[in-house]
Amino acid sequence: MDTRQQLRSNLRRQRRALTPLQQKEASRRLLNQLGKIPAIQRVKHIAVYIDSDGEIGTQPIIEWCHRHNKRVYLPVLHPLSHNRLWFTQYTPSTPMKRNKYGILEPRKPYHRMLSAKRIDLVLMPLVGFDTNGGRLGMGGGYYDRTFSYLKKPGINKPRLIGLAHELQKVDTLPIEPWDIPLSAVATDKALHTYSS
Repeated sequence: MDTRQQLRSNLRRQRRALTPLQQKEASRRLLNQLGKIPAIQRVKHIAVYIDSDGEIGTQPIIEWCHRHNKRVYLPVLHPLSHNRLWFTQYTPSTPMKRNKYGILEPRKPYHRMLSAKRIDLVLMPLVGFDTNGGRLGMGGGYYDRTFSYLKKPGINKPRLIGLAHELQKVDTLPIEPWDIPLSAVATDKALHTYSS
């Protein structure tokens, strides 16, 4: 686990070192990369996150979704199940608050909730990713626990796509049995797809 912590610390430092202009340009280019995914045009329910801590910006994605009549959902810390997420619909007028990690989430999580199994596409934050679709998160296990049911045969919804700066790519990550693999990672420079 020391290797994962050290890697997490190094990658977070690198993405936080990007200037506001670099971040803005990266988030614009990220939207162009996501446009290469045919499914994004067809799906109706898309979960995304509000970026923080140097994560690649998601505001252009959220605005695109609203312009194209997609329903946008944000992750909310589940109040009853430890280290799991709920997903609550988000619009520009949704009242927001900061959770215990300082991350913005809807103030009324029970309002317009959707089960993880009913979301079509999840655009996930990550700290690092590798050439095989492995994902290194912040270490809390929220996404892995929430989507652990995807390890069962025949279940393939929602599709999980990581969002990152290209500088967050590494050759190989130390993967644990509980890690949920991604079907793709979109960055500011490329769309990396993986066989499921």
